[in-house]
Amino acid sequence: MRLSATVLESPDANALAAFYLALLGWQVREEEPGWVMLAPPGGGAGLSFSTDPQYVRPTWPARPGAQQMMAHLDIEVDDLDETSARAVELGATVAGFQPQQHVRVHFDPDGHPFCLFVNT
Repeated sequence: MRLSATVLESPDANALAAFYLALLGWQVREEEPGWVMLAPPGGGAGLSFSTDPQYVRPTWPARPGAQQMMAHLDIEVDDLDETSARAVELGATVAGFQPQQHVRVHFDPDGHPFCLFVNT
């Protein structure tokens, strides 16, 4: 067995995949309406997107009674400020709460949290 991808639900999978395609610079492995698979250039597990009309944005940090985050992506970068600015330019927002100095928490256009970090 091997993990082929992590799948993110979205109200518009194709639009969310376009965000991550631009952010990560990966390749589209498969695309159809409501389903996209991205693959890293060196191989390995990819990232996929599935349209779900019932999708509810997660809340982070967690609050009682709100839709909870079930997972998040950790993305290692060389330059935290530069990559954070690029992510915002592409449609991400920076979270108000930042728990660590060398990590920057963002929300993608559909509200999924992801962390940019530098390996110190």
